[in-house]
Amino acid sequence: MVLKPPSSLTSTRAWHALEPLWQGDVTDIQTGLPHDQLAPAWQMLLLGDGSPTRHLKLLTRDRTQVEVIDMSPIGDADDGAPELIRAVPSPRLRRQVWLHSATSGQYLAYAASWWDASQVDDYLQNRTLPIWDNLASLHSELYRDVQGLYYGHSEALAQAFGEPGPFWGRHYLFWHNGEPLTLIYEVFSPYLQRYLGPMRLVGG
Repeated sequence: MVLKPPSSLTSTRAWHALEPLWQGDVTDIQTGLPHDQLAPAWQMLLLGDGSPTRHLKLLTRDRTQVEVIDMSPIGDADDGAPELIRAVPSPRLRRQVWLHSATSGQYLAYAASWWDASQVDDYLQNRTLPIWDNLASLHSELYRDVQGLYYGHSEALAQAFGEPGPFWGRHYLFWHNGEPLTLIYEVFSPYLQRYLGPMRLVGG
């Protein structure tokens, strides 16, 4: 049976940004972080340009399901998103999802994304599938440009993940044909330590 987050998380139209204890930029992403701050396996997940849903499937040996909790038009508002939202043409639409294990229902990640409202139906033809699956079915050539890292707290995510935090997150732009397609903000559950090991290496 799939677990459900508290009703307060599914009814709100706000998105769940971390309250950062630390933030990293492109320099940190390019050089990597000390292992006593973020362990190597976690750096591969957060700093790499591969598909997170593909990574989650490989880690858990289970299908990753998408639970869409929000598809809201926001016009030309910045929505409290990272500044790169300005690269996404307006009017914009915000999408929020939980990524969870199909068998256990365990919540593994949360994502918010912002799209050109006039194009979102072209690229998310099946809104219940992960973004990567939608785009791969179109044989779209894509580049995942990771631009920011976050380590911080979120009460809403703590409830959904069943973990107190802090949590690691990131934001990136998806590029397609030389143009920004969508801005994505992702946060991963500490539950993944069961597969990746500790988030930091003591004395690493």
